[in-house]
Parts: sequence; C-alpha cells; structure tokens
Amino acid sequence: MKSAVRGRPTSDVEVTNVSQHGFWLLIGGRELFVPFKQFPWFREVSISALCNVELPHPRHLHWPDLDVDLAVESLEYPHRFPLLSRVRPNKPLRPTRAAQRNEKRQRRGAARAADRSRSARRNS
Repeated sequence: MKSAVRGRPTSDVEVTNVSQHGFWLLIGGRELFVPFKQFPWFREVSISALCNVELPHPRHLHWPDLDVDLAVESLEYPHRFPLLSRVRPNKPLRPTRAAQRNEKRQRRGAARAADRSRSARRNS
C-alpha cells in the first residue's frame, strides 16, 4: 500500500539541513548541497537569514537578507564557476616620506630615553 502525498509544497525552495560543512537546499524535488568551502559568504550568517531564500526564476536563487544571488547551475556544477581570482594582489604601499621622518624621530626619541635611563642607573 502506498501513502498518498498530503498537501502541496509550501515553497519552491527551502533549506532542509545545516551542518558545519554547508547546507542542503531542496529545489523542486532535488536536494543540492552547498558547501561553505565553495560558498564562504554563507558560513557566518544566521539560520534565519540562510533559510530566507527565494526562487524568483527556476534557475535563480536569491537571499534577500544577505543580498546574495546564485544561479542554480553554480550549485549543480561548481567546477564551472571557480571562486579563485587570477588577479595578483597589490604590492604593499610604501610609507610616505613624512611617515618615514616621523618614524625616525620616534626611534631617536626612544633611543635618547634609553640612554637617559642607563646614565641615571650608572650615576645612582
């Protein structure tokens, strides 16, 4: 005997489970895993913000509380959508000349204070 399905789904998409590694989305009868490693912007959000997900289009997900939009395809085939940037990081900025002068003055002042304390110890 087969049980009949009661009612109809209340939403087109819902979060079904959350773990330390990611969360599961139920989208139109299919369950997809969303790993935090590949989608890091979901890692530190509240459960209520994570569960507030919409499906405005069959191939598009939207989290209004997080201002995050994802294509369903990016969850199905994450290797097609790498999160790695090919841009090289910026070179560190050099301090300005004024900052370099201030740093030298501070070092000289510290050295003078150390000399004064040494000479005070010798004289006492």
